[in-house]
Amino acid sequence: MDSAKKVLDTVLYWITVVLFALLVVIVVWQIFSRQVLGDPSTWTEEGARLTFVWLGLFASAFVFGERGHIAVEFVARKLPTGGEKVLAILVQLVVLAFAVIVLVWGGWRAADNAWLQNLSALPFTLGQMYLALPISGVLIAFYSLYYIQAVARGTQAPYGDHSDEEDGAAAGSEPEALRAANLEVDSILLKPDDTPGDRRTDSKEA
Repeated sequence: MDSAKKVLDTVLYWITVVLFALLVVIVVWQIFSRQVLGDPSTWTEEGARLTFVWLGLFASAFVFGERGHIAVEFVARKLPTGGEKVLAILVQLVVLAFAVIVLVWGGWRAADNAWLQNLSALPFTLGQMYLALPISGVLIAFYSLYYIQAVARGTQAPYGDHSDEEDGAAAGSEPEALRAANLEVDSILLKPDDTPGDRRTDSKEA
């Protein structure tokens, strides 16, 4: 399953790169044809919409596979290790249910209902645009199943590593280290005959 995930990660990465580049080209051509040529292209609006839908859904699946979505982990990380694993698996089960019911089943029904609705400027149908919903749902369901078994077996941390906490602890010790560095610099720059005591003596003599 690990090798399948690696292959899927690579494929999704390049799909999102190609779709993003295609979206940029379409939008640039739309602006160029309207502002420079004075003859707006008729297909660019629908092309940009179609590409944006596929890009957004595929990119969401890719980011979910990389565990890059925002997650509030403060309470979860306060739990013991066993409780943290159980909570992470429950969250993945909820995601799995959402992907199967809403994206796969609901998305397929939406695509099927709109399959014969032609786009006005492109040789595609509205159902083909909605087809990105069930496909991304299948991808997200695969990633969810992967993380469920990985967390259960202990090969994946429930909520990633705790490097941010270590970074926070290191950041907390920075002011003390900074003060020590400043004292060292002062000791180097301060001349032996220019101590605070000498300055007080000189001021009294003056």
